Amino acid sequence: MTTITHRLPQKRHLVTDLPGPRSAELTARRRSAVAAGLGSAVPVYAVDADGGVIVDVDGNSLIDLGSGIAVTTVGASNPAVADAVAAQAHHFTHTCFMVTPYEAYIAVAEKLNELTPGDHEKRSVLFNSGAEAVENAVKIARLATGRNAVVAFDHAYHGRTNLTMALTAKSIPYKHNFGPFAPEIYRMPMSYPYRDELGTDGVAAANRAITMIDKQLTADSVAAVIIEPVQGEGGFIVPAPGFLPTLADWCRSNGVVFIADEVQSGFCRTGDWFACDHEGVVPDLITMAKGIAGGMPLAAVTGRADLMDAVHPGGLGGTYGGNPVACAGALAAIDQMSELDLPARARHIGEIVTSSLSAKAQALAAEGRGVIGEVRGRGGMIAVELVKPGSTEPDPELAKAAAAHALSRGVVVLTCGTHGNILRLLPPLVIGDDLLREALDILGDALTVD
Repeated sequence: MTTITHRLPQKRHLVTDLPGPRSAELTARRRSAVAAGLGSAVPVYAVDADGGVIVDVDGNSLIDLGSGIAVTTVGASNPAVADAVAAQAHHFTHTCFMVTPYEAYIAVAEKLNELTPGDHEKRSVLFNSGAEAVENAVKIARLATGRNAVVAFDHAYHGRTNLTMALTAKSIPYKHNFGPFAPEIYRMPMSYPYRDELGTDGVAAANRAITMIDKQLTADSVAAVIIEPVQGEGGFIVPAPGFLPTLADWCRSNGVVFIADEVQSGFCRTGDWFACDHEGVVPDLITMAKGIAGGMPLAAVTGRADLMDAVHPGGLGGTYGGNPVACAGALAAIDQMSELDLPARARHIGEIVTSSLSAKAQALAAEGRGVIGEVRGRGGMIAVELVKPGSTEPDPELAKAAAAHALSRGVVVLTCGTHGNILRLLPPLVIGDDLLREALDILGDALTVD
């Protein structure tokens, strides 16, 4: 990896208990100003961030293992991204591409057409968020096929809008009491090797889902199958080998649009530019956001030209979609991913994390405290599934306690999973090895909390 000079010292440094007094003051202000339905994973407030660290309002420097949920892949203040954003903002912040278009939007679309899986002719359209990209991918698939049904999977997370809530599997907190939801959504079993009776037989798991589709529907009624190649909020579930290719082949044989939701797994996160690349799966449509623009709000749908161009003029768009400042950030961020070879960096991070946590799992098991059921994932997208010792029963309380203990020591780590029992690690891909290992040592200690 080409070296990058960080603006902030890359070290953990605590000067107060967490949260500190200034963060506590802001929390009090927040209660009377911000809607209670908006949660935050940690009770500290940021004033600066760079590389692998976040600095809070009290002067504490924390190790970041969350990347703003896989967004700040190139760092939260990457100088190339910051300079590109500032330069664009100096000229104009908005004209609306649907009114007065600009070159940067076209340049981002060209780059996405080049980078995404497959060498077929493609088109792209830009939006604001991952959920918006998913909504529009479904719109495109339904219009292009003339069909209505959409197949999603257990443990899926696709967003918080009405349609994407219908696609999302987990009820609390994402769906509870927010219905009724969009119709014509059908849920099928996911390949979840740790908990699946079919284990690592991905072909059998895919055929199980296909059989259920055939029972509940007919293939000629299905507009799209949508799946995260590595599931995110559902628990960083990596389907067994053969699962995705078998589904994609079935879709291709039946005129069904195969949508890969790479909002969280895309842009080098799993050690490839896109998680689909791992098994050579070429989706018909791919949705992207999060890591696409170095922290600027941007999302996209890229796909087969015949599908994308099937939509009538005006059928796609949005006031802020492809904002020029966000496009400038995306072009700079993608350049940084290439220049720094972040796919290789992600694989290196994955080796460090997996080795450390697997060793911890073995040590805990030898002590009769086998609380780590599985360490899984790819590249810089790794999960630790926590269970009650001697069983596979999920232990969400341990996950919560471990994340809290890690924070008290200055490490930001997120939880996820259908049962809330999973620690998910999404460090910036520009984090240094020493800082990462220090965070993993603290996380290992956190798994022994009482």
